Amino acid sequence: MTRSLVAHFAISAALAFALTGCAAHPSVPATPSGSTAASTIPVGSSAGTLASGGRTRTYRIYRPASLIAGSPAPLVVFLHGGFGDGAQAEGAYGWDAAADGGRFVVVYPDGISKAWNGGTCCGVPEQEGVDDVGFIRDLVAAVEAGLPIDPARVYATGISNGGIMAYRLACETDLFAAVGPDSATQLVPCAGATPTSVIAIHGLADTRVPYAGGMGSGVGHVDGPAVPAVLAGWRAIDDCTAPSTTTAGAVTTSLAACSRGRAVELITVAGAGHQWPGGKRMDPVVAAVLGLDQPSTALDATSVIWAFFAVHPRA
Repeated sequence: MTRSLVAHFAISAALAFALTGCAAHPSVPATPSGSTAASTIPVGSSAGTLASGGRTRTYRIYRPASLIAGSPAPLVVFLHGGFGDGAQAEGAYGWDAAADGGRFVVVYPDGISKAWNGGTCCGVPEQEGVDDVGFIRDLVAAVEAGLPIDPARVYATGISNGGIMAYRLACETDLFAAVGPDSATQLVPCAGATPTSVIAIHGLADTRVPYAGGMGSGVGHVDGPAVPAVLAGWRAIDDCTAPSTTTAGAVTTSLAACSRGRAVELITVAGAGHQWPGGKRMDPVVAAVLGLDQPSTALDATSVIWAFFAVHPRA
């Protein structure tokens, strides 16, 4: 291995568990800790800190110039994958551009030690019992204090460990009208959960969080139920009809209509691994060395998930 490749590997190894892309992000002044004045959330991308659970937590937030002044906007919480962070996620998955067109706010929180406590996964947050559910509650409240946010249109999405965390948020809070996990499974009990619309995307060739359930191949050692069983559980929670299924090329969509306008949708991508469809491609050498899956081009997960969110406010 050449010296340059070793250096490239060292820089990229932190992304090994869940990431499918990376982009440089400009440095911006941080929002003062605990500040909630509207002026502290400027147009564009900025960084902030928040005291939660006895820790100082960090995040990035994107406020598009297209927001209608004084009109409550939707809010999307994007949860990065294991070994990622908010800045990486902001650069890799296209949510800022989607926010420009959809006129919504996106917040990218940072997990402790680049991971989330999704239940039985992952890393330091799970080992130390970090209250990430409490942190996301506090973060949503802080954004709502700083900008007009429509409480009926608050959503959560994420990849891998971040998608696992999105499921946990849906199971343990009533904050979200809908969640959109990608490359994830559910690792917490969910009996008695608040009915919530769900859209899940999963590659059928994913070995890190296997579609059929069981122990994954990644360093997170994710061991959870089969993805179809998770979605069947949400159809029961949401009082849904039997799903209808359509296939177009590599993409199969199973959609169930549920009570009070909710829906549960599962999208699978044949041949796709552990990735965010439509995300930024990695350097092929890095992907090969680290054994990471390049993003599928069969669909744009960001556009698909936002389109689902946009028509599924809180009932």
